[in-house]
Formats: sequence, structure tokens, C-alpha cells
Amino acid sequence: MPATQKPMRYGHTEGHTEVCFDDSGSYIVTCGSDGDVRMWEDLDDDDPKSVNVGEKAFSCALKNGKLVTAVSNNTVQVYTFPEGVPDGILTRFTTNANHVVFNGDGTKIAAGSSDFLVKVVDVMDNSQQQTFRGHDAPVLSLSFDPKDIFLASASCDGTVRVWNISDQTCAVSWPVLQKSNDVVNAESICRLAWRPRSGELLAVPVGKSVKLYRRKTWSNPFDLSDSSISQTLNIVTWSPCGQYLAAGAINGLIVVWNVETKDCMERVKHEKGYAICGLAWHPTCSRICYTDVEGNLGILENVCDLSEKVSSNKVLSRVEKDYNDLFDGDDPSSAGDFLNDNAVEIPSFSKGIINEDDDDNDDLMLAADRDLGDDENSVDVPMLKADLHKEEGDDDQASSIHNLPLIKPQRPFYDGPMPTPRQKPFQSSSTPLHLSHRFMVWNSVGIIRCYNDDQDSAIDVEFHDTSIHHATHLSNAFNYTMGTLSHEAILLACESADELASKLHCLHFSSWDSSKEWMVDMPQNEDIEAICLGLGWAAAATTASLLRLFTIGGVQKEVFCLPGPVVSMAGHGEQLCIVYHRGTGFDGDQCLGVQLLELGRKKTQVLHGDPLPLTRKSYLTWLGFSAEGTPCYVDSEGCVRMLNRGLGNTWTPVCNLREHCKGKSDHYWVVGVHENPQQLRCIPCKGSRFPPTLPRPAVAILSFKLPYCQTSTEKGQMEEQFWHSVLFHNYLDYLAKNGYDYEENIKNQAVKEQQELLMKMLALSCKLEREFRCVELADLMTQNALHLAIKYASRSRKLILAQKLSELAAEKAAELAETQSEEEKEEDFREKLNAGYSHTTTEWSQPQVRSHVEEDAEDREDTVSEEKPEPHNHGQNLFQNANSSDMPALKSGAVFSNSQGRVNPFKVVVNSKEPATSVNSTRSANILDSMSKSSRKSTSFNRVANNEKSPVIKPLMPKPRAKQASAASYFQKRTSQADKTEEVKENPKSSSSETPAVCLQNSENQRPKTGFQMWLEENRSHILSDNPDISDEADIIKEGMIRFRVLSAEERRAWTNKAKGETASDGAEVKKRKRVASETCETENQGESAKENLDLSKKPKALNLSTNQKLSAFAFKQE
Repeated sequence: MPATQKPMRYGHTEGHTEVCFDDSGSYIVTCGSDGDVRMWEDLDDDDPKSVNVGEKAFSCALKNGKLVTAVSNNTVQVYTFPEGVPDGILTRFTTNANHVVFNGDGTKIAAGSSDFLVKVVDVMDNSQQQTFRGHDAPVLSLSFDPKDIFLASASCDGTVRVWNISDQTCAVSWPVLQKSNDVVNAESICRLAWRPRSGELLAVPVGKSVKLYRRKTWSNPFDLSDSSISQTLNIVTWSPCGQYLAAGAINGLIVVWNVETKDCMERVKHEKGYAICGLAWHPTCSRICYTDVEGNLGILENVCDLSEKVSSNKVLSRVEKDYNDLFDGDDPSSAGDFLNDNAVEIPSFSKGIINEDDDDNDDLMLAADRDLGDDENSVDVPMLKADLHKEEGDDDQASSIHNLPLIKPQRPFYDGPMPTPRQKPFQSSSTPLHLSHRFMVWNSVGIIRCYNDDQDSAIDVEFHDTSIHHATHLSNAFNYTMGTLSHEAILLACESADELASKLHCLHFSSWDSSKEWMVDMPQNEDIEAICLGLGWAAAATTASLLRLFTIGGVQKEVFCLPGPVVSMAGHGEQLCIVYHRGTGFDGDQCLGVQLLELGRKKTQVLHGDPLPLTRKSYLTWLGFSAEGTPCYVDSEGCVRMLNRGLGNTWTPVCNLREHCKGKSDHYWVVGVHENPQQLRCIPCKGSRFPPTLPRPAVAILSFKLPYCQTSTEKGQMEEQFWHSVLFHNYLDYLAKNGYDYEENIKNQAVKEQQELLMKMLALSCKLEREFRCVELADLMTQNALHLAIKYASRSRKLILAQKLSELAAEKAAELAETQSEEEKEEDFREKLNAGYSHTTTEWSQPQVRSHVEEDAEDREDTVSEEKPEPHNHGQNLFQNANSSDMPALKSGAVFSNSQGRVNPFKVVVNSKEPATSVNSTRSANILDSMSKSSRKSTSFNRVANNEKSPVIKPLMPKPRAKQASAASYFQKRTSQADKTEEVKENPKSSSSETPAVCLQNSENQRPKTGFQMWLEENRSHILSDNPDISDEADIIKEGMIRFRVLSAEERRAWTNKAKGETASDGAEVKKRKRVASETCETENQGESAKENLDLSKKPKALNLSTNQKLSAFAFKQE
């Protein structure tokens, strides 16, 4: 059986760490740079006994109940074991002692120091000391001869020396190491070792091989090496039997040889490739403990199983097994052919020869029956077996063993990517299951603690906000291992045991009835692996790769298959996020996929099993949602990622927890993410990955930072701030899209912040003469910010840039006009009606008043007819077409709203002496009073009907007819931003041919000023100064319209209110002004009849009236 590598665990803070066993192998003892000596019962011991021996502990040794340590105060101290009680100081140096070792019977210790000295001290009487001088640099390591005759030492001076203990002389010296001036600069710490019992061989790690020197002769009979060793070896240790030698390299590789056969038995790579600095073989078992320079502790099990002799084919068998595991169900012979392409399975037969028992003979026959393939390097198994037995015939068994190396066996070594063990399922914000006191969950709602000891097994639930629910104490009779918590319920789950099925238990404390608990048993052989809660639902993922949905009251809902084994789940509102194994990862990487589902009325799948990005050689440690509903997760390397809904549901890194950790062994345990305010809530864990339950840990708040380049510069800093703001306000769009309420001022503030950053970046780019970059930044701006950018460019005398920005503004305005849909307009209309304006008498509210509606329609007809110089047939065709075939055209033609406080300046005052006129005028005035915008739909409809060139609405240009002039004025004042954009776009095409040329002064005399006119008067000088080449009044109006349009809604409203205020102050003159305007325009209109000129106070009507309209008007006048 090949060696089994257990996952490493935290032992000490980063730095040199050593490990050893006690005499019985019951304890693993480690020391590290944190100054602690820890005594572990096993690798899973989460509460080891710890003894602080100093600021730093460089080395430790244990024998006969005595623990000796070399610490940073230049002393070698002794403690009782396992009590850890100080028992005195054995010796002192002038600087740090780097290594201490016991002799075979535990009566003496040897210590080597950085002051070049080696001392041997009697443990019971420290006055009995021997000092060995001769090294010219700090001493790296020491080793006692098992017979207490020699002492070997390695030094930074590049030599390995063997000392005769009795006379303190140097027996031999080998200059085999690389020289250095200190231990920290040494290429290797060169932990050498004598062979146990006999002391025949001294093993010294030199470069990429182990040199073995024979006792007394001090010759070097052979070296041990392997092709897998690519870095310098750091340490060696012998098995208790002396048959095997293990070595650890600075790249994390651990290699084990059979010294007799010189065969490599095991090759194990460190999880993260850290240098091996401690290596200890268990005194009785086939187990090796090792430590690395990061303070981690690991164990190899079943190393060259000492209970039976193992053939040198161990490595080959292990590689074949690992490789075959990758291709479950494939033909094993094909995998063997792949690995043994140029190989001969000689070791299998040597195993049969060496061990002549029945089991081995069976193995031999199995090997003989195996198909080796038909390649040219294959060997016929029966012939090979016959040859081997023929050799065996004349010699004894021992001689045949020595003859085997003559047949050079080729041992293939698969050096390709190795599969990564799959990560086990876990609950986010929970601590490991083996702890007696642990957190089942810690989230933004509360905490669930589990206590499982000999006296009691219970669960405590605590809520952060006690108004949700009071703290609860529950018994844990079913041994629940999973738990989660929401504002509605507590959800617990347990695995199956003996005859009990796996259970899902829900405590629905928000229920309004008296039955607040329900429980569901899973089917046989199906265990729950992950659970989560959402708004009104619960979910459980099982070992059968099924996800089971339940209502919060216990009704079973949908059941569907998962694409792979689940890793973790999270829920928020209607969203369910599932992470699962989508394949096998290699070289330490996990291969995970993620599904994101929305379980509302419209059940949709947002992420369809997309790969989940993880840092190299990391695994998932936390999965959840932000408080605002954005999926997030954290990997073991501390990278926090968030779903970027604004970029096609991609994952963006928003924080690196490692940057906030003070030490390499420190971590942050995430409990919550908030986007507003932007907070990452974590619990700092010193020297571990998770916090203890007692004392209650404190929550720290970390900030987010996107990994943008050159954030030390002003440009990089502003870029990071801008995209940071964009990313962390994407949730507002998601909430709006899904019908959730949110504060509008948050979005306004975010937009303001983003536009300010864009303006700063544009100003910086202007200073750096990066005008193309300025245009790129302007493309991200709103219309208002773009207007400011144009001003800035003009005042900075960047004329080309100002021109480019103006073109960009026109393009953005055109795009805005094109993308505005009719559905949005109808929604606006309904919202305004619902806001309390449906009381206005309109065509939709009173369709039964036929005559009044038709008169109102005539008013609207005249308003729209302003778009064409020939108003008579145009208005009639529009009304008839819209009335007969497209009623929504009229419906969207005017929106009834007084939300901006505007009053129709052309409202006719009711005169009691003229009853007929007063009724009709009042009805018409109500329509104008409630009109806020005109639809483009009716205009486009009329264009299609008449097959003519697109008309242009020219603001501030009066029409010949009085009623057209008043309607057009109001239409222009209340037109929407999209309509204005269309007007600007179409103006140059048809203004010269279709618009009557009437001077601005005449227009102002005929009607009151609009907000745009007042703004234009005050800003005319700025327009002329910024555009000195403009002389035509139409171009001035066009430029003014562009600038007026990019003003904010509040600014435009202010100008409109200002104009309205001036109109209201002269309210008594309104009727008079209208009549004067009518008299002026009547003389210019040759299409008006003489009947309309006789009575200006009466409301003019269209020429083409239906017979019913004429009769109803006549009957009304007669009354």
C-alpha cells in the first residue's frame, strides 16, 4: 500500500519548525518560531498542550521524559514531559543554539551554536560538559553515534566533521557543503543522521543526493538519489529498523529509499511546495511526521509498511493506482500500457523470489497474467520467469537477490499533473465538525453554537436583533451537524446513523400558528450534505446528487439533479446559489461549478453551471450573498469575489484578505458582506483559519479594494474608485428590475460621485495632452456631465477636443431618443394617472360627451398640425386616422399631469355674457392645463399617412394662426427630452423649406416667454462667445436647445417656473394678449374664413367638420 498523505494543519507561526516523537510514539512534539512547544495527540488534535519556552524555539529533543529546547535567549533548557515544567538550564552560548539532540540512552545532549561551538552536556549533571572547537562558521546540525563513540556535525563553513567524543578530536572532515555566513543564508540546514542500532552508516544530505559514509573507514560506498529530486535536500532521518531512509527537500518533496536495494520506495510532494525542515519517524509504526518553514504539520501514513517486506515496485503500483483512478471504468490494461510504455515489471518477480509465501505467489501469477502490451520493449513473462528461476537454481536465495540488479529494472515515474482530492461539502461560516464546541453558522441574522461533550449535547441559537426572536436552547438528540438561520426559521440537518435516516428539521418561529416545527426523513442511503434558507423556502442537497426544495412551512416542492457532488449552498430572498464539483482538478486546483437560480414566480436559472474561478491551488471557504442580494464567495487564499451583474454575470475580485493579515498564519473568517455601507465583516483568527467559541470573538470590518494597476498614482486611484462605485451600485439596477423598493437618493448620490470622478480623470487627461483618452472618458458620462466636459475643453482651448465631445453629445442624444420605447411612456402615463390626476375631464374618462370630446380632439389636432405648414388637411387626416385605427396614438399624444406645478398661460377666462363660448373654452382649457408632453407616435403616424418629408418643430417660431401659435408654444415648453432630441436631429434638413421665417421679436410680442426663451436670453452671450462663427439665429437656437436639454430636470423646472411666475404676475392681461396675437396672425393667414374674423372671443374651429359636429354646435348655440 502506498503512503497516505493527510492534509496539513497549522502548527506554529511561519518560520523554522521542528518535530519529534516521544519514546512510545503517543505524542507528536513540535516547536516553532512563536516560542511554543506543542504536544499533539494526533494530527486532528485541536487543543494540544502548549508550553511557552521563550521568544523563539530553534530546536527540541525528547527522551526519557526530558524535553530539551534551544531558545532565543542563547540557552538550552530542559523541561519535564508531558507536564512541561521547567527543570533548569543545561548550558549557555554567546548566541543562539541551532540544534540539540539526545544520545541513544538519553543521558547526554549535544548542542551546536552560531558561535561555532559544539557542546556535549550530561543531562543529570550539567557541570559535566565537553566543548568541541574546529568549525569556522555557525553549526547547522548534529547527530550522535548510536554507540556513543562519535558525534557528527555540519557547519556553514561547508564541512561535515566527525568528532571522537572521548578525546574531543576531529576524526574526519568532508568539505561537501556550500559555504555560507549564517544559518538563515545556508542553502540547506543539512540535518544528518547515523543509522540506528549499528551506526554503520552516516547519512548526509548533500545537494540533490544523500551521501552515505561507512563507519571507521569513512569511505563513501554509495549515494542515494532519484530523478524526481529537483531541489536541494534539507534533512534525512532513518526508520527505527534502519532499513529505510527518508529525506526532505526545500521544494517540499519527501523521498524514501530502501537502503539495501537503493530503490526509491515513496515520493510524496508537499501540498504547497514549502521547504521541509522537520522530519521524524514514528518509533513503532510506519508513520512519518514532517513540518515546513511555514509552521505547518503533516503526517504520512503507511510509509513502507514495516509489518511486511515491501518490494521496490511500491512506487510503480502507486502510480498505476493513481492513474487508473482518473479513468474509472476504463480498461486497466490500457492505462498500464500508457504508464509502462518502455517498462519491464522486473520488481514483481523479484518480490516473488524474495518472499516465497502463498500470497506473493498469487501476486506473481496475477502479474504474469497481465498483458504487458505488444510494443518492441515488452518482455515475455513466462520466459523472464524461467530465466529468473534458472539463475536461482545454482545459487541460494540471497545470491539471487544480489544478482537481480544485474537485470536493470526500469521503474517508470509519472511526473504529469496529479489529481487533486475533492473538497468535502461544508456550511459557510461554520467551524470543523470534530470540535466539541463549534459554530454551526454565524451570519448576519445570528449565531448557532453546538456543544457536544460527555455531559451534554445541545445547540444554542442567538439572534443579533432580539426583536426577531429571543435566544433559544435546543437539545441535540439527533446529533445535528449542519445548521443555518434566517429571519423566518432555523434549519438543522443530520447525517444518517445506524438505523436512523438523515433528517431535515425546521423551526419556523415566524409562523402565525401554534405548530412551528416540522421534520422530514430522507430516503434510505441518502444523506444531507448542505442546506440553506431563503425567503419562504428551504433547500437541501443530498449524496444522491439531488436538490430538494421545501416551503418554509414544510411542503415539498421541486426536486432536481445536481450536475456534480455539492460543495456548498447559499440562499437570499428568491435566489439560490449552488457550488458543486464539475470535474477533477489537477495540481492542487479544485474544479468547481456554480448555479444561480431565482425561485420566484418566474423560475429562471441565471448561471448555468459556469466554472467558479479560484486562486491557484486554493479551495472554497465561504459562499453567500451580500445583504443586498449579490452572490459572493471567498477562497482559501483570501480572495473575495462578487458577481458583476453589469458585465454579463462575471466574477470580480473585490478584496484580498491576505493583505490585511499581519502574519502568514493569520486568517480572516468571513461572516457577512454589505454593499451599502460597503463592509466586509470578518473575525480575525491569529494562527488559525477559524475562531474558538469562547471567548466570544470580535468582528472586524474590512474595506473593499479592486485589484487595479498603479493605484498609487492619481489616475489609477480614480479609476479604481470609479469602477468600485459602479460595481457596488449594480444591485440597485437589480432591485429595480425585480420590482424591489430602494432609496432613489442612493442611486443619485452614486451617479454624482461617478460623474465627478470622470470629470477629474478628464481634467487630468487634458493636462497630460491625452485628448483621445478624454473622449473615451466622456463616453462614460451622462448628458449633463458631458456638457460640463465640453465647457471645460472650450475654456482649456482644446478646440478639437471640444468639437469631438460635441459630436459625441449629439450621438448620445440620438441614441437616447431611439432607445426610448412606447411601453415606458405608457407606464409613465399610468403612474401619473394613479398619482391622482385621473379626475381631469378627458376623452378616456368621459367618452360619452361626444361634442366636447370632439372639440378637445380638434384642439389637439391643431396642436399637432403645427408640425406642417399646411395645417388644414394635416390636422383632419391625423385626427381621422388616429380616431379610426390607432387610438393609442391620441392616448400617448398628451399626458395629463400637474406634477411640475405648471399652469396653462393661454387659459381663456370665462365670461358670463357669452355662455356658449365659455363652456367650450373651459373644456379646451382643461385639456391644455393637463398636457405635459406630446407623443412622437402620432407625428410618425401622420408622416406615414401623408408620405411626405419629415416635418420639423421649430421652437420659438410662431405659426400664422393664433390657436396654432398658443398650442405650439405650450407644446414646446412641455415637450419631452426625447422629442427635443428628434427636433434637433431633423432641424437642419427641413427648416429652410418648411418653416415660416418670423422674427423672434414678433413671437415674443404674441405670446408669453417660455423657460427656454428666458434661459436663451441670459445665455446668448455665452453661446456667441463659445461659438464665434455662429451668426444665424436658427443656429443660435439650435445650440441653445442642445445646452438647455443637458440641464438637469431641476434646473429646467426652475426656468419654467420662473417664466410661469412672470406670466402669473400679469394674469389679467392673458386674455388680452391672446386676442392681440390672434389679430396679428389673422391678417397673415389666407386660409381663414370671414366668419372666424368677426368674433375673436369665440374659439376658432377647423374648416373640415363633420355634419354631426356642425349640427351639434348649431343646436348648442341656439340654446
